[in-house]
Amino acid sequence: MNKTVAKRIGLGLVIYLLFAALVLLFYPDDPNSMDWQDREQYNKVQVGKLELGTSRQAIIELMGSPDISEAKRNNDEKLQVMFYRTQHMESDGITTMNECTPLLFKNDQLIAWGEGAYQQYLDW
Repeated sequence: MNKTVAKRIGLGLVIYLLFAALVLLFYPDDPNSMDWQDREQYNKVQVGKLELGTSRQAIIELMGSPDISEAKRNNDEKLQVMFYRTQHMESDGITTMNECTPLLFKNDQLIAWGEGAYQQYLDW
């Protein structure tokens, strides 16, 4: 292979990698600007990374506003369940709870998520 061709290929690769890095750096994922399919997939990935004790504000910054939310007080405890769409069930234009993963917060700290989280909220 000619040295000039190899240099041009190398230069092209460096330019491509630089461009890709700049796009990732200056255009981070924003759940609020995604269409519903992309947001659903994004939410699935983010739910897989959650850790107990994460603040409600940190979750909102990471995942955007919830699709559905409920809250209540029980004595001195503030409970909130936020639903994020993670699975497509019906093409009716409406996001329902069975299409979402619930995240349960007690005093603004994540204490549970997944199938049993909403039942815990109701039982509290």
